[in-house]
Amino acid sequence: MNIQSAINKELFIPRDERMLVAVEVWRRKRKRMSFLLSGTKPHYATFICVSVTNTRPHQLLITKVKKFSGSPTFTRRTQWTVEQLKQVNGINPNKDSPEFDLVFDNAVDQWVAGSSAEKCIFVQILYNACQTHLEGKSGLRKSGKLGKLGLQKRGAHSEVGDGSTDSSPASVSRTLQARRKSYVPPKQTEFINCQSKLTGDACTMNLVIYRCKAFLNHMKKMMIANQIQSPGRCQLGQRATGSTEGNAVHRMNVALGERGDRLTRAEDKTLYVMHKAQQFADTAHKLALKYK
Repeated sequence: MNIQSAINKELFIPRDERMLVAVEVWRRKRKRMSFLLSGTKPHYATFICVSVTNTRPHQLLITKVKKFSGSPTFTRRTQWTVEQLKQVNGINPNKDSPEFDLVFDNAVDQWVAGSSAEKCIFVQILYNACQTHLEGKSGLRKSGKLGKLGLQKRGAHSEVGDGSTDSSPASVSRTLQARRKSYVPPKQTEFINCQSKLTGDACTMNLVIYRCKAFLNHMKKMMIANQIQSPGRCQLGQRATGSTEGNAVHRMNVALGERGDRLTRAEDKTLYVMHKAQQFADTAHKLALKYK
C-alpha cells in the first residue's frame, strides 16, 4: 500500500470523504525561532491533500497532514474549504517546477514538492476539482432559485383563486428581481503562473505522463537510498551497481521522453483533425441551408 492509499484509508474514509490527490511538500522558507537550537531539524513529513465529501452537498477540502518519525499513524493538522482558497500560484508558467504557493484567507504557504511531476499532478487535479465543484454549486443554487420561484408562482395562483390581491404579477416580478440582486455567485479560486496544459488545456494524457515521471523519480530516490544504506559493499561493487542502475534509469528516462513526445504529437494531430472536422461540418451545414 502506497502513502496516498494509507492516508486515504486512515484519515478520510472514516470521515466519509474521498481523497483525490496528495503531495509531499517542504517549506521553501522556514520560520526561524530563537529558542530552538540551530542544528535541530523537524523529523516529520508534510502532505497536502485534496478531498471531497461523499454527502450532499459535496464539499471540496484541502487538508495538511503530517507523519512524525517513529509514529505509524498520520495526523490531520489544518483543513480549509475550497471557498477559503483564494489563489494557487504555480511560480513559473513556462516550465515544470516543483515550487508552488497556496494563498488562503488567513494563511500563505510556500511549498516545494518532491518533483515537478508531483506538483503538476496536484495542480491539475486541484484545478479540475475546483471547476467541477464550482459548476455543481452554481447548478445547486440555480435549482434552489427555480424551486423557490415555483413555490411563489403556486402561491400566487392559489391566492388569486381565493380572491386576494397581494399576489399580482408585478409583486412576483419585484420579488424575483430582489432575489436576483441578493444572489452572490460562488467564489472561484484563482490559478496564476500555471501552465495551460494544467488548467485551460488540461487532459488525461498529461496526467498519465506526469504520473509516469513521478513513478520514475520515486524509483530513482529509492535506488539512491538503498545505495546510502549499504556502505558495507566494496567500492568496485558499488561502482558497478551504481553504473548499472544509472544506465537503467537513464534508459527509462529516455524511453519516457520519447513516449511523451509521441503522445504529444498524437494529441496535436487529434486536435488538428477535430478542428478540420468541425470546419467541414460547419461548411456542410451552410451548404444544406443554402440549397434547402
